[in-house]
Amino acid sequence: MEKKYILAIDQGTTSSRAILFDREGKVASVAQHEFTQIFPQDGWVEHDPIELLFSQTISIAECCRQIGATAADIAAAGITNQRETTVLWDKETGKPVYNAIVWQCRRSADFCEDLIARGLADTVTEKTGLIIDAYSSAGKVRWILENVPEARELAAQGRLLFGTIDTWLIWNLTGGKNHVTDYTNASRTMLYNINDLCWDKELCDIVGVPMDILPQVLPSSAEFGIIAPTRGLEDLAGVPILGNAGDQHAALFGQCCFEPGQAKNTYGTGCFLLMNTGEKRVRSQNRMISTIAWGLDGKVEYALEGSVFNAGSVIKWLRDDLRIIETSAQCSDLAASVSDAGGLYIVPAFTGLGAPYWDMYARGAMYGMSRATGRPQIARAVIEAIAYQVKDLIVAMEKDSGIMLGELRADGGASQSDVLMQFQSDLLNVPIDRPESVESTALGAALFAGLRCGFWQNMDEVRALRKSQRVFTPSMDEDSRNAKYNGWLKAVESTIAHADR
Repeated sequence: MEKKYILAIDQGTTSSRAILFDREGKVASVAQHEFTQIFPQDGWVEHDPIELLFSQTISIAECCRQIGATAADIAAAGITNQRETTVLWDKETGKPVYNAIVWQCRRSADFCEDLIARGLADTVTEKTGLIIDAYSSAGKVRWILENVPEARELAAQGRLLFGTIDTWLIWNLTGGKNHVTDYTNASRTMLYNINDLCWDKELCDIVGVPMDILPQVLPSSAEFGIIAPTRGLEDLAGVPILGNAGDQHAALFGQCCFEPGQAKNTYGTGCFLLMNTGEKRVRSQNRMISTIAWGLDGKVEYALEGSVFNAGSVIKWLRDDLRIIETSAQCSDLAASVSDAGGLYIVPAFTGLGAPYWDMYARGAMYGMSRATGRPQIARAVIEAIAYQVKDLIVAMEKDSGIMLGELRADGGASQSDVLMQFQSDLLNVPIDRPESVESTALGAALFAGLRCGFWQNMDEVRALRKSQRVFTPSMDEDSRNAKYNGWLKAVESTIAHADR
């Protein structure tokens, strides 16, 4: 019987999702479950790995149950995941030794500052493409090893395993048989040499990470294991996991940015802008990240990346903490009710500033409030702050690559906001192309798996799957564009100056 679907396992920062895609790349079924965000203290963010795994498992089961899909219907599964988030566990019991430390967490900032003070910044960037920052996995692994006695004891006994979330999921989905990751996730740890495609002993020694706890690294389209008859997923036993990539790399692939110079931005919890640079690694001079885009068909391709730590999370802050809005969609509606933010700027540095500033100590701020500032202006300022941060990335990336952006492909939950997309187009002065399906991240994971098993035959067939839903074109005059952006730059400068270091 012909297989009908590819299963995409999409494990994000705030929720776990599962999507079944058909041969046209359309969503046949989807399920999603949120899980708890844990904030032990200011700047620290954790997840319970067991709760995370449970939320993903029930999402997979529910997604398949909706249309009665079983292993007989599914050709393969692909995984995409929040990157850098770190789990250490006992390979004999499967029990995590500590909560997962999330990519947003800043607890290793002092350790990172120490590495910089020791003159290791250039070494790290040359080997990994990364800027030394608490964002990466290395400092998180070190923190657990230094602060959780059980971790060191298990490491000494050869029982400790490290993984980013993809590794944790695969290990559990395969019944503990496969301890693996892919090039993209490995490249985010600050322990992987993206030039030589191997774990780097010098970096592991510097950080204090035993190399025997590290997973095997495979291309993004490869054989990662077979789903075991685990509880709740008995009907999926035997489905091969053939795709695996960090969320932003999967989104770049799902947006069909296959040629050098093509770029996408994912408007999710954070914003992540990636530009394909082909088989050539571009070494950034403007504090962008060089990263592996994917490994496919025996080749490795690279990308430039800029990371915004807080984007959709700021909308969630309005909803859950300030309670200015009741639903996320209401932020866009409120923003649309006014023509501008009335001079208000919000710098959402809740967990520091990402590229191109890389300030681990900055914290959020508002500037330009007046008596006329109300809910609509605050909502508008939040929408505009997301776009300003993306503009920062584009400016730096164009300098690095020598390529002027011709268009930007957009995806992620916040890309559904017409107000945000139009302001982004105005600010960048380029078209913003939003696809029919904004599920680019999950689709990318599905494509890696589908290409491996022949569900889709080649890249031309994949390209034909992508269709534009709407293209936003710029309508703002240059003077207004420059004035607004200059105001943003002043707000960021003041935020950095105010940081307590």
